[in-house]
Amino acid sequence: MNPTRVGSVAALEALVGKELGPTDWKEVDQERIDAFAEATEDRQWIHVDPERAAAGPFGTTIAHGLLTLSLGPALMEELLVFEGFAHVLNYGYGKIRFPAPTPVGSRLRMRLGVTSIERVAGGGQLCVTQTFEREGAEKPVCVAAALARLIEG
Repeated sequence: MNPTRVGSVAALEALVGKELGPTDWKEVDQERIDAFAEATEDRQWIHVDPERAAAGPFGTTIAHGLLTLSLGPALMEELLVFEGFAHVLNYGYGKIRFPAPTPVGSRLRMRLGVTSIERVAGGGQLCVTQTFEREGAEKPVCVAAALARLIEG
């Protein structure tokens, strides 16, 4: 995969309205779900108890929505690389939605929509729409407006 490389706010402005991706597929197995549950102390049965989850609404364990969202930075690096900036910082999120579950064993990938770039002192504030797709599913499992501050260098 060849990510798009940008080195200035002006280069980002040229990408507004474009979609990048998709990324390669990434598997969400029970080991990853369990590790996330331990790291966040969110051990709800629907995520970590395969036997109980088999009788639940999805017939299996599902990934935490925030686990899916947390894959965003790594997947984004497959699509967009920032070069020549002094700093690139996570500035937060706007709207985040989880329209469908991520059952254990799912493969996910992400598409990145470059929504906007606003000039701020020393650089820009970037907004991208991260759309996480599950292989074989009609609906995305997560759609998030991610914000980053980029300081030119």
